Amino acid sequence: MNPAELTGRERSHVVDLPDLDCALHIDAVAPFLSLRGAASGGGIDLVPVSGFRDFGRQLRIWNEKYAGKRPLLDASERVVDAADLSPDERIDAILRWSALPGASRHHWGTDVDLIDRNALAGGHPLRLTADQYAGDGRFAPLAAWLDRHAVRFGFFRPYRGILSGVQAEPWHFSFAPLAETARRALTPALLREAILQAPIEGKERILARLEELYARFVARVDLP
Repeated sequence: MNPAELTGRERSHVVDLPDLDCALHIDAVAPFLSLRGAASGGGIDLVPVSGFRDFGRQLRIWNEKYAGKRPLLDASERVVDAADLSPDERIDAILRWSALPGASRHHWGTDVDLIDRNALAGGHPLRLTADQYAGDGRFAPLAAWLDRHAVRFGFFRPYRGILSGVQAEPWHFSFAPLAETARRALTPALLREAILQAPIEGKERILARLEELYARFVARVDLP
């Protein structure tokens, strides 16, 4: 991937999958469809609710969270008021659950947020929260199936609450052969260049702390 692809400013590395309403890296499509086919054999309709996400979309998510127009969550998934937080505290709160524009793994087309469409109950809104993937949560059987089988197809959970500053996201899977190459190629310098050109809220503090934020939330992931 070139620098613009790594930071989500180009999408020449991804292809659209209209039947699944998402786009993936061209070399991740076949492995994902194989994973989906195996899940189908287990009675699971495996679908991504998010695949490739470009820089502009990640920027909108970031700016709306920074301004308090989208919910900010603490480590226990409780809503916090952005108005009560300093700029640095807002940045840290956002990064617990959402990536910096330019640093999202979804920019690479290698990462997917997964649900079992068969488990969706009519009238109940979709929520990607940890309780939905554990205990008696509606996606708990999906999580258990992925625990057993995802690695055979090259997929792993990069955020398991072990090394990364990002909170555990049991729905988020990466295609390791491509994602690890991209992670190593995305340097602080490339990220700084992308942020400098963007109308991102909190830019001054982000740039002042970029090396630290990169180390905590980009470089460190929970490898398989």
